[in-house]
Amino acid sequence: MDSVLVIDDEKNIRALVAKVLGEHNIDVHTAGAGKEGLELADEIGPDVVLLDLRLPDTDGIHVLRELKTRHPETAVIIITAYGHIESAVAAIKSGASDYLEKPFQHLEKLRIAVTRSLEEVKAKREIHRLTRREEGKYRSSQMMGDSESTRRLRDVVGQLARSEAHTILIHGESGTGKELVARGLHYESARREAPFMEVNCAAITETLFESELFGHEKGAFTDAKSTKKGLMELADRGTLFLDEVGEIALGSQAKLLRCLQDRVFKRVGGTRDIRVDVRIIAATNRSLEAMVKEGTFREDLFYRLNVIPIAIPPLRERRDDVLPLARHFLTEANGTFHKAVTKLSRETEALLTGYAWPGNVRELKNLVERLVILSTADVIEAHHLPMQFSGLPDGPVPEAGSSAPRTLAAIERAYVLKVLEQAKGNKSEAAKILGITRQTLRKKLAQA
Repeated sequence: MDSVLVIDDEKNIRALVAKVLGEHNIDVHTAGAGKEGLELADEIGPDVVLLDLRLPDTDGIHVLRELKTRHPETAVIIITAYGHIESAVAAIKSGASDYLEKPFQHLEKLRIAVTRSLEEVKAKREIHRLTRREEGKYRSSQMMGDSESTRRLRDVVGQLARSEAHTILIHGESGTGKELVARGLHYESARREAPFMEVNCAAITETLFESELFGHEKGAFTDAKSTKKGLMELADRGTLFLDEVGEIALGSQAKLLRCLQDRVFKRVGGTRDIRVDVRIIAATNRSLEAMVKEGTFREDLFYRLNVIPIAIPPLRERRDDVLPLARHFLTEANGTFHKAVTKLSRETEALLTGYAWPGNVRELKNLVERLVILSTADVIEAHHLPMQFSGLPDGPVPEAGSSAPRTLAAIERAYVLKVLEQAKGNKSEAAKILGITRQTLRKKLAQA
């Protein structure tokens, strides 16, 4: 039940608030003085406090500051006598969320103010809960692997996250975990309570890039029916992740460069400068240096982005990471697909370690999920692996019904159908699990 604490020396005010809010299933506690109110707040941890600024034993502003120090998530609504609005404004500057004049002329206004504050408190608590969950999931300590390069990467991410570095560029092949590193940099930093906004630069056309990144004013173009904040503005005090930054068109690169220099921009169709405090993390699987030489990427933008580079080595160069990652993905897949595959056999582990992993960590994760979904045993054996892991020479295609391993195409078809079954026929959900687009899924289903 929602709880409200009323701190006011007027008995009739306390009784009135308790009656009005009690009728709406709100648990109301009351105190007639500041010291009593603070002790009660420590005992019950109220969601909202209604606080009179004039108390018999202390100053209401002092009580307000104590409440915000001890219970920072609690909302405080100031109740003040008519004609003392200046004091209420000062209280809001000290952390109060709202104020009400007494005597209360409209009791509905009291109920609405309390209800709004309760909703805001719940929203903040949910944001904090999700932030803590994401923080635990994406901390550098969660970057699985025993190789020396991964240990160094964990150290670098931890150091940079806690630094004031405003621009970071992540290099790495497709599937190496660039997004994981970017999220780690955010959720281990002082910015973790603010938004982490992500944009796939390859998925935005040049005509939409400026509007998506910087927003637009109402009427800026035909479809601009209302003002819209861009990702840069939404990420204020947080992090903006520019994935596949090498795919930005040259015209859009110039607009991004101007913003990166001072973190100042204008919305499309706007005249007002908007200044933001945003950490920019860019990622690419392409050589931006080579693109600069080819004339497809601006040299000045490259140097602006490449302030602090992080290189993620491919999985084939960190063999010591393969088995820790595979075991981690095995545990995750068991939970996701409600299976009970206990382990990988020694032969399976040897084959996984010796494989080149052209798709890197993403390929390994997809493989383990596929094996778990299709498994009817509690151990993944070597013969469960696709043919490219077998090390057998090319030969005639096995006859139907033989005990030889199935072809990769056959395993893929079975995997696609199994995932679709797990998703209860939902193609969008199945495509998400498979890591492919819905259009690619339709093609695979047509082939199946």
